[in-house]
Amino acid sequence: MAHTPLRRPAALAAGACLALLTGCGGASSAQDGPKDSGDLKVGVLFPGSLSDDGFMESAYRGYQRAAKTHTGKVAFSKVEQVQAADYEQALVRFATGSDLVISLGGQTDAAVRKVAARFPKVKFAEIGGPADGKPTANLALYDPQQAQAAFLSGAAAALLSKKDTVGFVGGAELPAIVNAAQEFERGAKEADAKVKVLAPQYVGDFNDAAKAKQSALADYGAGADVLGQVLNLGHKGMAQAATGRGGSLIGGPVAHDCGSDKAYAGYVETDIGAEIEYATDHLVKGNWKAEAVHFGLTFETPHNDIVLCDADASVKKKLDDLKARITSGEITTR
Repeated sequence: MAHTPLRRPAALAAGACLALLTGCGGASSAQDGPKDSGDLKVGVLFPGSLSDDGFMESAYRGYQRAAKTHTGKVAFSKVEQVQAADYEQALVRFATGSDLVISLGGQTDAAVRKVAARFPKVKFAEIGGPADGKPTANLALYDPQQAQAAFLSGAAAALLSKKDTVGFVGGAELPAIVNAAQEFERGAKEADAKVKVLAPQYVGDFNDAAKAKQSALADYGAGADVLGQVLNLGHKGMAQAATGRGGSLIGGPVAHDCGSDKAYAGYVETDIGAEIEYATDHLVKGNWKAEAVHFGLTFETPHNDIVLCDADASVKKKLDDLKARITSGEITTR
């Protein structure tokens, strides 16, 4: 499916759109269903693009599923591509008219905690914040366990590397992404103790393909041939670098058909949207709690996986064994 990224207009116009929660420019917030179609109101803050082929798009797929499941019971609204300076304003706007407000990404952590404290009667959920964060009286924390996906990505990179050297590129030096880089290295070393793992690189922007390409080129130039990543649109730049240097990368969290881009040796899959469904389901049932929930392979319905392209059976078996050890609790990631 082809996607056209939305563009954010000038700051003044964007601010006006955000204040009204309309669908213009980069602040998109159309009601998913007829006006007043549900007794319950859920507002979701997507800092990035809904078509980023990454964290936000994965979450949006769950948003769409939840809206369909609860048609007539829940009215959903959303805003996307919001600049950091506007997080608090967007969350306040949702809080004044919603039963549940959901924010996506650890970059929203400070803002959502501040706003949740101001609106104690409104329920809040943050998806993808610090894995060791603590919920508050009305703020639930949902951990997609990107650390598990990064661990598997590192293991796959090490097993697929012909140069015994791998690397990791992250979108920003946030706690969850730094932790993912550490788990990537742990996974690589667990799969092959002799593999060299280059120091992680942080682009500073999840969607900047040009900067991500430069980071990838630096890693390929330093001897790596397989890279892991936690990026959104930025991974497209990494794919360009891989094609030019004869390397490869592990994609995700949205998987594509193998062979659609030969730069990808495989994909880690993380269903971020399942957490929007989880929050909404419990809101509708009346048993929503301000809790810390860890999803991933250890959750009752696993939401992490890895798909390899053109890997031999022995590599796939090793990864299956590692997945089983994570599921059983023998290997823990955080």
